Amino acid sequence: MSEPGAEGESPAEEAFDVRLVRDLADVLNETGLTEIEVERGDLRIRVAKGLAAAAAPAAIPATVIASAPAEPAAPAAAPPRTLGDAVKSPMVGTVYLQSQPGAPPFVRVGDRVSQGQTLLLVEAMKTMNPIGAPRDGVVLELLVADGQPVEYGEPLAVLGPTSSSAGG
Repeated sequence: MSEPGAEGESPAEEAFDVRLVRDLADVLNETGLTEIEVERGDLRIRVAKGLAAAAAPAAIPATVIASAPAEPAAPAAAPPRTLGDAVKSPMVGTVYLQSQPGAPPFVRVGDRVSQGQTLLLVEAMKTMNPIGAPRDGVVLELLVADGQPVEYGEPLAVLGPTSSSAGG
């Protein structure tokens, strides 16, 4: 293997050197910078941390845009606003808040729930998957609407402790 920028590299090696990208990512981590860009001839490499990678203008040949491997991209969904534990979707699918159209919802905000009690359904590949409460608690917030598509790991509901003002 040749060093980055060494004489005699093939065009493919010159166009994209993984070690150079890794070295640039290390520089980001060591310095606390969020973005670094390097140009060598027609090659331009930009490494950004915590930013969405944007497409480079088509006029610049051999452009490579890479994200630093240091931290994953932030999820698109807003974090729950209420203090409590988020119940996250275990799969990609469509949320249903009741067993069938016109039926009452499984739970409403303020309801006490028991561990394992169905909070909602996530349909995936024509199969209805009940999403149960991971523990006893009170439903503080429902973060999804009926019929809404959801991603793996997306927060669906927020559960609070049972002692939180649900008297009675």
